[in-house]
Amino acid sequence: MKKSVDILGLPVISITEGRELGMSKTLLIDAPNRVVAAITIEDEDWYRGVKLIPYDNVIAVGEDAVTINNSENILTLDAAGDFETLLDDNIRVIGTKAITRSGVIQGNITEIFIGEDGSIEKCEITAPEGSTSEVTADQVSIFGKEVTVISPEGDAGKKSDAAAAPAAPAVTAPAAETAAEEPVAEVAAPAVEESAPAAEIPAEEPAPMAEPVPVAEEPVVEPTPVVETAPEPEVPVVEEAPAEVPAEEPAPAPEAAPAPEEPAAESGDDKSAERVNEDRHRRFLLGKKATRTIKMDNGVVIVEAGADITEEVLQKAKLGNKFIELSMSAQ
Repeated sequence: MKKSVDILGLPVISITEGRELGMSKTLLIDAPNRVVAAITIEDEDWYRGVKLIPYDNVIAVGEDAVTINNSENILTLDAAGDFETLLDDNIRVIGTKAITRSGVIQGNITEIFIGEDGSIEKCEITAPEGSTSEVTADQVSIFGKEVTVISPEGDAGKKSDAAAAPAAPAVTAPAAETAAEEPVAEVAAPAVEESAPAAEIPAEEPAPMAEPVPVAEEPVVEPTPVVETAPEPEVPVVEEAPAEVPAEEPAPAPEAAPAPEEPAAESGDDKSAERVNEDRHRRFLLGKKATRTIKMDNGVVIVEAGADITEEVLQKAKLGNKFIELSMSAQ
């Protein structure tokens, strides 16, 4: 196996004539067949046109020269009709972009390896960062003029996939159709027959069933009296009334002094009125602020000027008989 660099730039020697016929210049690639079809050479008459050696006429590619039988193996452009299309395609492989079938660029093709029969065995790919890798010819889908398409699974894998793809639908399609048709026909027929009698039987029975329909009105009436469970909370209220009766029974014991009861009732009314007024004052004063400092007669401060009047302040004012004074200073 030889690299392209091992072939290009070598002198072409005729072993029968003992002559150097020129220098190997380029490789003519037959992309569809993945082989090197010929080697173009450059001699002193290069300006007269392209000259090439069919690779079948190459005896050997040595370390120092490419050997052929004689100069008659060299073809001019006029005599290279079979190679004219390849010359027009001018596919070099080396220098093309290596890209996968999924559209990922692997790098550039920097070298090809050629077998003794001229077949392309593998390619060397150089990634953008400089690393190199190799792919075999079986892993190359297309050798293009600017792009080489790589298929990592190889041609064998692609052919097996292509063969398996049509086989699967061919088997499943009829199976699916027959499976779908047969059960549909069997199920549809009994479904229609059963539905007809089923519809007739309930059609006759609902007539007598229509009479008990008014029963639905009874449950509507029942929840209304059930909701009237309100009298239950009134029962404890009635129980509380007799609980107050024993509280009145001890009252007749002090009835021996009827005269004091009347003044006691009058004093109770006066006290209740005072409590009502006191409660009003408390509600009025709570949350307000004292405009000046109020102290008890013994010097104890009830509230500082600007402080909030709280329940504690009201208690102190009441104990120190400063309730009225506190009311007048509240704001």
